[in-house]
Amino acid sequence: MYSNTPKKKVSKDEAYLKLSALCASAEYCEYDLRKKMDKWDMPEGSADKVIEQLVKERFIDEERFARAFVREKFRFNKWGRVRISLELKRKGIAEFTIEDALEEIPSDDNLETLKALIASKRRSVKGKSEYEIKCKLIRFALSRGFDMDDINRAMDNEE
Repeated sequence: MYSNTPKKKVSKDEAYLKLSALCASAEYCEYDLRKKMDKWDMPEGSADKVIEQLVKERFIDEERFARAFVREKFRFNKWGRVRISLELKRKGIAEFTIEDALEEIPSDDNLETLKALIASKRRSVKGKSEYEIKCKLIRFALSRGFDMDDINRAMDNEE
């Protein structure tokens, strides 16, 4: 949605102070911080200099961000590897960084989480046949970002 409100005028130093304080309290990636700076009326080229300084002083660390993102989305949102990977790619995180970060999810935990999700969802899914219920559960698990091999393993163990 387009807004008519003028952008807030922010200097390079103000932007650095705001973003460094933000990064000190939580993990952020370059993409998220650039989105924030887009809302500010900053001098040309200042955003790049601010990002460069934040990276140099290790306020921004894409690897550290990716690992924290993976842990958080798996543990709290119950997302699978596929969805987490897609979200990190959307944020501009490098493929090799994503692969390293996904190692934070032990395969046993991945399967156990998926089994628990499917068991929980099964209680609320309605269907005319077991086949229809199973299809709905598979779609649900796919939407959460789990891959089909893991879904099949979890469904086989459930029965």
